[in-house]
Amino acid sequence: MKFEFKTTYDLKAYTEMAKALRKTVRSKKSRKSHMFGWIVVALALFLAFRPGEDGLEISARMILTLLVTLIMVAALLWEDTMNGYLALKRTLPGTAASVCMFGEEGYRSETEIGVTEWKYDKPVILAETERYFVFIFSANHAQLYDKTNMSGGSAEEFRAFIQEKTGKTIQPVK
Repeated sequence: MKFEFKTTYDLKAYTEMAKALRKTVRSKKSRKSHMFGWIVVALALFLAFRPGEDGLEISARMILTLLVTLIMVAALLWEDTMNGYLALKRTLPGTAASVCMFGEEGYRSETEIGVTEWKYDKPVILAETERYFVFIFSANHAQLYDKTNMSGGSAEEFRAFIQEKTGKTIQPVK
């Protein structure tokens, strides 16, 4: 069976990749970071609204604390988008679009700058979002395959095929 995916690595794709990495290989570290972040936000809000000698008054310190707290909340809520944006900025010219063909022995990825061949034993984790299949190689490296631009079969057929070839189960990412 031969499957083909055409994937464009844009902000949405990189955001989904960051989300898949965060919810799989980075899950333990991410959970600890989020707990710490929300504790810091709660503490900052407590300190910002702590009454002083003259009661609760708006000061430069309070405004600065609230501003930093707001930035921290934004980072906690939009972490995947920020990581996706940074990954997009580091994309090498000529690698923003790829065509990947899956065959019996391995798969082949083509971009404007070259061709890479992979064996099925390389991904550490297989994940799936609503739109993408994600092959995760490490805490910082992954590849996406866009289900909306695939040919050679259905998403269900590819899911069964890739699980058989890799011996790994696809983890859903919501």
